[in-house]
Amino acid sequence: MDLDVRDAVEADAETLGAIVDLPADALRNVVHDRTVRLAVEPASDPGPNADVASDGDDVAGAADESVLGFVAFDVRDGTVHVTQLAGDADVAERLLAEPVRFAVNEGFDVSFVVPDSDADAAAAARAAGFEAVGSGPRFDGEATTRYRFRPGD
Repeated sequence: MDLDVRDAVEADAETLGAIVDLPADALRNVVHDRTVRLAVEPASDPGPNADVASDGDDVAGAADESVLGFVAFDVRDGTVHVTQLAGDADVAERLLAEPVRFAVNEGFDVSFVVPDSDADAAAAARAAGFEAVGSGPRFDGEATTRYRFRPGD
């Protein structure tokens, strides 16, 4: 799958909120408090007229990017914690490479709690090298599975 990954900025909060059905203010806080990486469709070729002013019919820029998913993570007590993941299984697998890369560089494990109903996230975790290590906490009454990535395993 061809996609680009970039850091999220505050202006992305509305889009992120729409993806996970949460208020933009909540996602704005996530962008401020955690590392958030977005999967976006690759920029298209600007064409031969890229240096010519637009006539207004085509608006280019980040606002027109197609966001395919995102991952949010932070570090506590020597472990990288994936706190949110959105996107189909292929996009999610690619996004999980972001906290894994950080963890490998720092010598940390990665922890990820997945609702049992989220088959895409579970498939992405397994494909990215995470191992199911047991039950996790219940979220809104829903059972979860705790996944762990250990560098070198």
